[in-house]
Amino acid sequence: MAFINATVASVLDSHLSKHDSDEEELLDFLEDDPALSSFREQRMQQLHEEISRAKHLRNQEHGQYGEIKEEKALMDVVNNDAQLCVVHFFKSDFHRCGIMDKHLSQLAPLHLDTRFLRISVENAPFLVTKLKVQVLPCVIAFKKGTSVDRIIGFEGLGYSEDTFSTKDLETRLLNSGTLLREKLVDAGEPLQRVPLAGSRQKISPVDDDDDDWD
Repeated sequence: MAFINATVASVLDSHLSKHDSDEEELLDFLEDDPALSSFREQRMQQLHEEISRAKHLRNQEHGQYGEIKEEKALMDVVNNDAQLCVVHFFKSDFHRCGIMDKHLSQLAPLHLDTRFLRISVENAPFLVTKLKVQVLPCVIAFKKGTSVDRIIGFEGLGYSEDTFSTKDLETRLLNSGTLLREKLVDAGEPLQRVPLAGSRQKISPVDDDDDDWD
């Protein structure tokens, strides 16, 4: 991704995620924005290019938090289709996985350059073994097919072991390099922190109260 002027990035981040209009309609809207009064022609051209790029990415399923059912399809996306990818290995009856889903679904439409995906551990036995996924939720960040960070449970998020916000998760992924720039800095009040009894769960074929692996 080419370098984006800070003013262009600010306009994109404040408007693009809030408007579903097509490129021409959005450009017309932005031309009336006071923030553009000092734009040079070069910046307007870059803005035009970034809006077109965002539309192209959305057409390739960026900007949404989707579930993949087959692990081969997931490997194809991670290794070939997306340079930046965040994958949540989940189990549907684990409450904490649902909490992670909530935060990832908030980030996905804001960070179009990154694919946000989820796959059930029951549909990914090979990857669960290969990547040594033993505790849920497990979120793995990939750059060009290589794992660069792993969030096990809720460790390393927030100010205490059992609470975190979407902003905390964004900051962690920014530090790993799988997100390109902050999007929640001026997002108003942070999402409500969710207190939990514990921060992570072992994968278990029985239920989420059993911490044993076997």
